Amino acid sequence: MSTRQDRSGLGRRRFLTTAALSGATIVGASALGGLDADAAFAAEPSLDPAIAKSSFVEGRITGITGSILEVAGSQGGHSRVQMTNATSVWKGRATTAAVIEIGDGLYARGVDMPDGVVAADAVWVNIVNLDTQIRGIAKNRIHLAHGQHELVGNVLADTSASYAGRGLTSDLSRLRIGQHAQVLGAWRPSDDSVDVVRISVGH
Repeated sequence: MSTRQDRSGLGRRRFLTTAALSGATIVGASALGGLDADAAFAAEPSLDPAIAKSSFVEGRITGITGSILEVAGSQGGHSRVQMTNATSVWKGRATTAAVIEIGDGLYARGVDMPDGVVAADAVWVNIVNLDTQIRGIAKNRIHLAHGQHELVGNVLADTSASYAGRGLTSDLSRLRIGQHAQVLGAWRPSDDSVDVVRISVGH
């Protein structure tokens, strides 16, 4: 691999790492907020008066010791996240803590414990929400561009699409090269591709 390709790969990795680590305040179904993928990008705080303050942790997972995740923040600093039997985990779909790996990007919401650990209510692993343009379409992948970054989107059996704000469908046949598309998915650190959960066009 050439030096130019190496630099391109590093740039793409930095971009996706940043995208995977970005987050916002949560709202929704649990005491602290929603648990689905969209909740990671919601903008309203929880109104539950029983919860004085939600804590948020974002970063890269550097270690896993039992049920504790060691997290290096994208802006510096270090946090420890406690997984519990009640923690909701999303990694492309609702799943369990067993799929979390060192090197994954993490965005977690929870409550501060007296020892400084954040007890997680919900954890989103490698989640990205990208404004892209479709550059190519193949059977099991979509080639995407976001600014200067070229991305491969993996089309999964349960990938869904939304056209012009309408309901979700499994029919991807109306996707066209050149369309602008909002892609919700899960970044794969191993190859810098994105598993496409939902792709929305014409909105």
